[in-house]
Formats: sequence, C-alpha cells, structure tokens
Amino acid sequence: MTRLLLRADASPSIGAGHVSRMVAYAERAVARGWGVVFAGRVDNAEWLAARFAELSVPVVPTAPFEGFDAVVVDHYGLGELREEVNAAGALLVSIEDDVFGRRAADLVVDCGFAPAPRPDDCSGELLRGVAYSPMRDVVRHAREKRHIREQTERPHVTVVLGGGTEWAGTVSALLHALRDTGLPFVADVLVRGEPVVPEALPGQEFRVAPPGPGLLDLLVETDVAVSAAGVTLLELCCLGVPTGVVKLVGNQEAGYRGALDLGLAAGLGSATALDDDVVETLRTLLLDREARRRFSETAASVVDGHGVDRVLDRIERSLPPGEKAPTSVDQH
Repeated sequence: MTRLLLRADASPSIGAGHVSRMVAYAERAVARGWGVVFAGRVDNAEWLAARFAELSVPVVPTAPFEGFDAVVVDHYGLGELREEVNAAGALLVSIEDDVFGRRAADLVVDCGFAPAPRPDDCSGELLRGVAYSPMRDVVRHAREKRHIREQTERPHVTVVLGGGTEWAGTVSALLHALRDTGLPFVADVLVRGEPVVPEALPGQEFRVAPPGPGLLDLLVETDVAVSAAGVTLLELCCLGVPTGVVKLVGNQEAGYRGALDLGLAAGLGSATALDDDVVETLRTLLLDREARRRFSETAASVVDGHGVDRVLDRIERSLPPGEKAPTSVDQH
C-alpha cells in the first residue's frame, strides 16, 4: 500500500486554504486505497479538518518522514526539505504558489492560473497550471448540481474572503459597494471578525455569518460571488459561479491577473485599493445575465475538478514498482 504524508498548517493569520487543498489530496488518495496521515495545525480550519476523521486519516502535530512513500508539503513557512525527505526514503511533492512556498522537490505543483517562469533548482517534474487544481469531493459533487440560474428579482450574492479575521475592513468596503449599486439582492456574507454592515436600501438584505461547512450549499444557489484570488476562487471556477475577485495579499497577484486575463472573473482591485469602478462592476454582475453566463462557462471549462488525480497519477509513476498501489478511482 502506498503511504502518503500531508504537511500543512492553518491559523487565523494563514487562513484555511492550505488545509483545504490537503483535504482534497486525502480524499483522492484514500479512494485509491492509500494510507494517509496529515501533520500540522488546523486552527481556524476545524470544519475542514473534520473531513480527515471521516476518512480515517490521522491528524498529528508533527510526523517523521520515515515510513512514507511520498510527502506532500503545502506550506510557505518551511524551507528546503528535499534532502531530508529523500534520505527518509520518500518522494517530495511540493505545492507552491508562484514564489510562495517554493522549494526544490521531486514533483513541483503550481496550480496557478498563469505560473511565471521558474528558476532551475534541479527539481524533478514540474506540474503547472489550473489543470492540477485540488478540488475537494464536496466541490466536485456541487459542480454536478450547479446550474445557471434564471434571472430573479433579487439575485443571491455570496461574499467569502477566506478564513482570516483581518479582512473584515475589506469586507465592509465591498458591502458598501454592493449597497451603492442600488440594486436589490440577498447577500450572504461569510467572514470572521466584525465588518461594518451598511444600512440596506429597499430590496437589499445582508446576512452575516462565519465561514463553515455550508459554503458549498450556498454556492450551488449563488448568482454572483465576491471572493479573494486564492483557493476559493478556484473552487468557484470549478462550480461555474460568476465572480468578482479581490486581491487580498501580494501572493495573490499572479492568480488575480491570470484569472482576469483568462476571462474567468471580473476584477474588483486589491484590498488596499479597490478599483474605482467596483460599484459598476458589481452592478454589471448583478444585472447582466449574459455576462454571468460567459464567466460561468469559461471558468468551469478551465477548472475541471480532476487536478489531484493527475498529481497522484504522477506520484504512482514515480514510485518503485513494488510501492505502487492499484488505482481504484474512475479515470479522467
């Protein structure tokens, strides 16, 4: 049986995106009959980490690399690990987002929308682009239920800017921009912290709650989403949800620009300086059903939900013949 170690952390400042990606890896590896262990912190991502228990995947603070065939690391704060992992007899698979989390590895995965040229650090195979985007099972299943909604009197908007508490101010600015469209809508605002919620105009409604496991159910019925240019944007693309995207931090610059260049989302600017046209951009998303259809179809065609399986296929081919487990998943 192939043995896989997943290494990532979550916290109020880091957010939950790294753990979300590791949940996707755990699901697809368990489906193949692999033995999986997760090592790291899950603070602020407990609702995601609960999936590990459902999969019978142990969650431990730390774990030695010995005893595993492959180690997947998704972490910006850890340095070079290849020599240590290889010395333990394992293959190193490193998840990076442009320069963030970059390290030499046997397999390097960058699922960005438009990965930039990468310096040669003697890494092995490079798996690059959104074809390798990790999607959790709930996202894949929600994609099957998702459909383009008919125009309604009050479009359903979902605002979700990650799990960090520091983005309440940005959420406040976006809610004021939504209010200033003057259009009717019902907005579910998923945020930690205490954003300033504007007084709604007639026909408008704001419902504020912390992020939780019901997000995918909301997104299946969402007409317009407002999201950061991180893991959630990839999930929204997979679902085909028309999205206004915000660049929250510097490491989202490449993803933000790539998403706009590919026609996958409408740009709203950065957290520190929202676009001057943000109100009009949101107004277009709320009013123009044809624009929403274009965003939906383009995004869903680019992010198809099979990214993890593509990476696991490469891991299997890289392992010695005696270490390979029989694949028990549908081929893509």
